Amino acid sequence: MTILTEPHADLLSAYLPGDSFFFRSPGHTLLARGTAATVPTCNSGHPAATLARRVRETLAEARAAGQPRPIVVGALPFDTTTPARLTVPATVHWTGPTWTQEPPDEPPVAFGTVRQTPSPETYKQSVAKALDQLEEGALEKVVLARAFDLDDVVRADVPAMLHRLAHGNPAGYVFAVDLLRGRTLLGASPELLVQRSGGLVTANPLAGSAPRHPDPDADARAGEALLASAKDLYEHSMVVDAVAAGLRQFCGDLEVPHRPALSRTPTMWHLSTRIQGRLLDPDVASIHLAAALHPTPAVCGTPQELARGAIQRLEPFNRGFYSGAVGWTDSSGDGEWAIALRCAEVAPHEIRAYAGAGIVTGSDPEAELAETTAKFRTFLRALGIERDL
Repeated sequence: MTILTEPHADLLSAYLPGDSFFFRSPGHTLLARGTAATVPTCNSGHPAATLARRVRETLAEARAAGQPRPIVVGALPFDTTTPARLTVPATVHWTGPTWTQEPPDEPPVAFGTVRQTPSPETYKQSVAKALDQLEEGALEKVVLARAFDLDDVVRADVPAMLHRLAHGNPAGYVFAVDLLRGRTLLGASPELLVQRSGGLVTANPLAGSAPRHPDPDADARAGEALLASAKDLYEHSMVVDAVAAGLRQFCGDLEVPHRPALSRTPTMWHLSTRIQGRLLDPDVASIHLAAALHPTPAVCGTPQELARGAIQRLEPFNRGFYSGAVGWTDSSGDGEWAIALRCAEVAPHEIRAYAGAGIVTGSDPEAELAETTAKFRTFLRALGIERDL
């Protein structure tokens, strides 16, 4: 049965790994527990309408079984062969937006070894290979990611990591999703994929990034330089055009600003464009919109199939849920989905964190490596580590 909580309940402190889904957006906080039903196995290779139908049928079955206001929560993968992780929770607790208290003074996560996949030098070589493909003309953008793995982890305290993520990223989409085999997808994304609230649809693509600086004057200059960068504006325009085109099949009165604004997290500057439209068909749910838009050029590239092929050739790992989508949808079709960025998969004794960068004509391998290093800092801080690995 769905439970509505008091407006100021501390849902973050109530989170328990292995039995919970946590999602905090700028508008509200959601904590779900238990599993009343699971959406039948599906992956991102299925058409968006198929995924939406399976979610709709699962919600209808939950209502018939006595849940008055069931919702589906979980994560969509990036890789088309990885099954989605979508469930109807047994209980759901909501609050409005909450300020996060200072996290407990816990020691940093202890680990034995750290491995970078690929190595920094190999990553730069992959960026150079991608630039060669861009020169050929068919591929316009590809996003290349890298990962770091911590082995022999001693203190994989997921609630403590989640608390640090929430405190350190007050405007972010902070999430924790139980995966199979005791793993948790944990992160703090800056990017809204899509939100549906009644007839209003909102997307907020980000593309074009620069690391923040501790010196305020240098930091301001970095933001101004990003906003004036022809290379980054070009990269950003590709993402905005693709998201707008994806929404036009579902929305009327689409509002697309002509120029991006600056958005910032504690570690990065981003170019940001907020797109809004009115839903043409009230039966199109947020999960349908999310599946139709995903993956955007912000996490894959363009043209999509060429970019996917380049990723398969140049990235030495399966992304799993990294750069997928995390969120919820309800029986009315409303819901909210963030792109799974600044995240890691956490197991009791191992952690894999991810970061990526968009490669377009004019990209520099050394700069793209530096960008991924800066993006890793969000999760390193969640681990209590205040240095680059």
